[in-house]
Amino acid sequence: MRNSVLCYLEDTAKKYPEKLAISDGNKEITFSQWRNEALCIARAIKEKVNQTKIPVLIYLPKSTDILVAFAGVLYSGNFYTPTDVKFPFPKVNSILECLQPKLIISDKKSAQKLIENGIPENKFLFIEDINLQEEAENSEELLNQIIDTDLAYVLFTSGSTGVPKGVAISQRSIMDYIDWLIDEFDITEKEVIANQAPFYFDNSILDIYLCMSQGATLYITPEKKFLFVSNLLEYLESKKVNMIFWVPSALVAVANSGLLGKHDLSNIKKVLFCGEVMPNKQLNVWRKELPEAIYANLYGPTEITDVCAYYRVNREFADDEPLPIGNACKNTDIILLDDNNEKIEEADKIGELCVRGTSLSVGYFSNEEKTKQVFIQNPLNPYYKELIYCTGDLAHYNEYGEIMFDGRKDFQIKHRGYRIELGEIETAILGLEDIETACCVYDNAKQEIVLFYVGTEEADRKYIRKKLVNQLPSYMFPTGYYKLEKLPYNDNGKIDRKELANTYL
Repeated sequence: MRNSVLCYLEDTAKKYPEKLAISDGNKEITFSQWRNEALCIARAIKEKVNQTKIPVLIYLPKSTDILVAFAGVLYSGNFYTPTDVKFPFPKVNSILECLQPKLIISDKKSAQKLIENGIPENKFLFIEDINLQEEAENSEELLNQIIDTDLAYVLFTSGSTGVPKGVAISQRSIMDYIDWLIDEFDITEKEVIANQAPFYFDNSILDIYLCMSQGATLYITPEKKFLFVSNLLEYLESKKVNMIFWVPSALVAVANSGLLGKHDLSNIKKVLFCGEVMPNKQLNVWRKELPEAIYANLYGPTEITDVCAYYRVNREFADDEPLPIGNACKNTDIILLDDNNEKIEEADKIGELCVRGTSLSVGYFSNEEKTKQVFIQNPLNPYYKELIYCTGDLAHYNEYGEIMFDGRKDFQIKHRGYRIELGEIETAILGLEDIETACCVYDNAKQEIVLFYVGTEEADRKYIRKKLVNQLPSYMFPTGYYKLEKLPYNDNGKIDRKELANTYL
């Protein structure tokens, strides 16, 4: 029985000691090196603070060293929080104020930003000062101090107020998720994964721990590759990548480029995506060019360890059809609740998507009030304490019994006396031939639906309204239109609706 995700690394280091584990373009390590370097970091942590169950902030550029540091923190009996060295200091500081880390692992160059802003230098453990080539100590004693309900990480998400929330996830939750992925998608040591997600974003959990658990190879794709589709596809081809798990916006950019069929990507057999709605128009481009690949739509918020529902794309969809999020993952239960907290089972009735199971976060770090708002007693269980997570997402069952995502509760608007899901409007618009990408925002002051989009020269207001006539009732038509050269994206690769609203409304 595994008591820690580190059992994965212990096993792969024995089974595939010299196999390439991680490459970032500058540094490559094998599985035995990953384990050894992590144990060296664990030793340095214990010498510095000699405490367990404490938060450690990882403040490093996206690199192999970050993943070594993650494992090192875990070996030391503590839990990690990554953040981005490119974030402005106020954003990092808001995390520091909540987390109150006892230690910050960084490099001397990156640390200067924090030191210049008043963070004491004695709080840092510099990666350059650790001899990563020393022979590692025996790991058995370190592993024996860990149990699977111990925290592995705290990831910070920006809440609706802009104040970050630290989602605390246990080691057991990660193992439950990874074991499901291995079984469902037949993951082996032969996988070659191209990472896209930042390591402070929960989508990266799949990349990191599938690599660690199965002996797969993980390529940390340089961020600049995603700026130019041709360079990105050349990279995938040269590395013989056979599996990707990206946010839909990255897949959409590739599909829109027209370059997908101009590179030999026949190695790619698994295309998974998560984080926002994937439009079928661009997914159909991928399916046409790589028809032998498995495509799966994964769904879930950070609070449930990345994914709680999935849909293997197993039938044809029109460009303007929405894609299901499918059904619950193994050992997870999804409940749709109406406004009276009663269970919805019939098709087409919309309710809030709630989740129960091992995947649930233990709550928000150092924020019991916020935790109690969304982690509530299961209203269907009056007999014993059982928490469920209320996602704030709306969903319904279709005629196949699959869950369909209907947008956020806070994206549901009341307009001209009608309750409208902005996601339904976006799906219709994204299916139009001359639209590349789009999103809708509601202007409460003017009481109007505003569309922001990227499209061809023909895609003007008149074109869009004409095309929508047979798809949406007139009261759902946008009345504000902004055609942009590109839409803004947040740090996680999702369309930044807040920036659009602040800039244009």
